[in-house]
Amino acid sequence: MQAEACFEAYLKESKAFGLLAANLQIHSDKETLGELDYIVRNLKTNKIVHIELACKFYLYDENAGASEEEKWIGPNRKDSLFDKLEKVKLKQFPLLHTAETIQKLAELGIAKPSSQELCLKAFLFLPKKMAAETFTQPFQDCIVGHYIKPTDFEDDETALYAIPSKKNWLLPANTLTNWHSFSEIKQLIDEQLKINKSPLIYKKTPHKMERFFVVWW
Repeated sequence: MQAEACFEAYLKESKAFGLLAANLQIHSDKETLGELDYIVRNLKTNKIVHIELACKFYLYDENAGASEEEKWIGPNRKDSLFDKLEKVKLKQFPLLHTAETIQKLAELGIAKPSSQELCLKAFLFLPKKMAAETFTQPFQDCIVGHYIKPTDFEDDETALYAIPSKKNWLLPANTLTNWHSFSEIKQLIDEQLKINKSPLIYKKTPHKMERFFVVWW
């Protein structure tokens, strides 16, 4: 929801797009069929476009599946890049072509979009010893940190640590206010690992800032 609000604000200020609708819910007589994230007009081509937005944190596990898309998984192994792409292809994009959507757009005076696009904002994390150069663009541009096992989390007397809640994962590190010593953060991490949650950790030293997950699996 945070990412959607930011993207909507961007579209409202954009000189390239005109925002026609946001978070457009589509209903049948009995149920909600789904939601179209954004309907925009490309101000250069005058074409109307349906944009689906996704903001995801993925960790690379080379043993998670056969395809590259299956190997990018959520921190708690509950979803993957493959799952997201399949959902867009099989559910979210086809929603545009339903009779209910066409009727809803007509009621709003919006012509049916001529194309659909996925805007995927990804934060990617690698095993600590894996090089970003292993991957092609645009994956390299999205790599922001690494992940480790609990046994690899070692004390550093020069460092302070923060453990933001999930709703604060998009915030810049310099806005975080609760920083902890190693002993304090280790206790907080252990509490998360016990309930199969992989926490996101920021580590800052006088010369460096790191972002990494400690995984329970």
